[in-house]
Amino acid sequence: MVVAIDFGTTYSGYAFSLRSDFDKDPLKIKANQAWVAGHKYHLSLKTPSTLLLDKAGKFIAFGYDAELRYNNIALDETQKDFLYFERFKMSLYNNEELNKNMVIKDILKKKFPAFQVFSLSIKALKDHLETTLQNQGIDVKSDEIKWVLTVPAIWSDSAKQFMREAAIAAGLPDKMLRIALEPEAASLFCQHLPLEKLVGASKGFDVSKPGTKYMVIDLGGGTADITVHEKLKGNKLKELFKASGGACGGTSVDSKFYATLTRIFGGPMLRELQNEKTYAYMDLMREFETSKRVVKPDAGTDSKVTITIPYVVLNELCKEIHDQELKDVLQESTLGDDITSVSDKLRIKASYFKSLFGNTIEDIVQHIKNILEKPEAKDVSKLLLVGGFSECSLIQEAVKKAFPDKRVIIPEEAGLAVLKGAVIFGHQPDSISSRIMRFSYGVRITPDFDESIHKKDKKIMIKGKPHCADVFSPFLKAGSEVPVNHKVVEAYTTTRPFQDSMPVIIYYTEDESPMYVTDEGCQKLGVLDVKVPAPSADDHHVAVQYVFGDTELHMVAVEVQSKTPCSAKFNLI
Repeated sequence: MVVAIDFGTTYSGYAFSLRSDFDKDPLKIKANQAWVAGHKYHLSLKTPSTLLLDKAGKFIAFGYDAELRYNNIALDETQKDFLYFERFKMSLYNNEELNKNMVIKDILKKKFPAFQVFSLSIKALKDHLETTLQNQGIDVKSDEIKWVLTVPAIWSDSAKQFMREAAIAAGLPDKMLRIALEPEAASLFCQHLPLEKLVGASKGFDVSKPGTKYMVIDLGGGTADITVHEKLKGNKLKELFKASGGACGGTSVDSKFYATLTRIFGGPMLRELQNEKTYAYMDLMREFETSKRVVKPDAGTDSKVTITIPYVVLNELCKEIHDQELKDVLQESTLGDDITSVSDKLRIKASYFKSLFGNTIEDIVQHIKNILEKPEAKDVSKLLLVGGFSECSLIQEAVKKAFPDKRVIIPEEAGLAVLKGAVIFGHQPDSISSRIMRFSYGVRITPDFDESIHKKDKKIMIKGKPHCADVFSPFLKAGSEVPVNHKVVEAYTTTRPFQDSMPVIIYYTEDESPMYVTDEGCQKLGVLDVKVPAPSADDHHVAVQYVFGDTELHMVAVEVQSKTPCSAKFNLI
């Protein structure tokens, strides 16, 4: 059996399929139906990525259950005795300070170890799955389950390792766990979909036809994650351009709405709402989340978007802080022409509401443009929109308008494409034949100093001879096409007698060939700690085999003389 966990910024879920079912029909994938959506009482295939702990850090609830319980806690005004986390996945994106001891803040800005937040959340999903399997009478031994955990393709190796270790701490066995890259998983899912389930696909169109080149644009809550694929013979996919994107998912629109509320009510009132009337703040943001889905691109200049607001609380705070009624505060704000209130409703001009999406849409379109201008993407004629945020009609319309010569295709269940594709990836992990490296990887060396190429301030003397410090020596360059399980062997030698371990510091950068490890953008990836077997007075040579081309970086070390395998632990976090 394969179980996939799609751990998202805003929503998470799991899905599974038995090998026997997969062999008959790869799309026979069961996604959990039993998430009761809080006070709405409808069943949902995903649940919010929210975690509730007591103040000692003990697990209470995850998902809709956490939302509902925290809402009641906030109504009782006892929220200071609890920790409530939401949208925390983004703390791993582009974080140079990423490590196992880092802390993140909950909704009331209280700090707690990030590693525990992630591992407790993954454990909650795992426990829920095990209960579901039990209830459905599916008897599977734990060592028969292959686990797949999704991460954005634009994440660093450190962030991937952080997720893997959090999953292991949650009880997922290391050897049975694979990391899947989100846009790749979605691409695999679309390979298996029949034509009628691909909205926008024309008769005769087929992403599963060898030679077809297409772009996958995975728009989630936190990130836009974009990759380009070519379909090969033998049901394989080849990556044509390195994964790219940025923090322009659905939550970036929420930030604009928050900024709008700040413009109207001021920072102090909004903080008071968040900290003291948390239930009302949560209701307001939930209402906005729903409104994001209903606004249409063709909404006329006179049309308005209506949001139900916690009127009594907001009106009380307006009187307390601004000495005015809510409607007067709105009227006198700089947005008085765009936003009005009627009873417990905010009426927002559709033109203003759509403007909240403006920067996010521009960023997404620009990312797509940048890739399409690359020679590797010149034959791409199809754009595949997947991920929960891609279901927003404003996004769909903007992409179609920006690229009229491209066919924009949206699969049914676009929000589940990553989750279901991750199950397929678990059954067929070799579906991707090669990937394009996002980073250059290398080590620091001190070669002989060469005045014609080296900076003067990098000159150091070693044993009376001039050398150059901090030179970046790459063993793999960004932009290289690398087949799965591509091996690079590097040799290292002990520097002193009886040396029992060799720490090898690995650096990485998005640049193809930086000169120095101190160049901007070049960062320390981690330390490879190689244990030397049977240390002695002689020099020992160790060959380290780096394995690239998979969704994660792997390595194996061997002592050259004795051919003894060495223990090599790679610490990225």
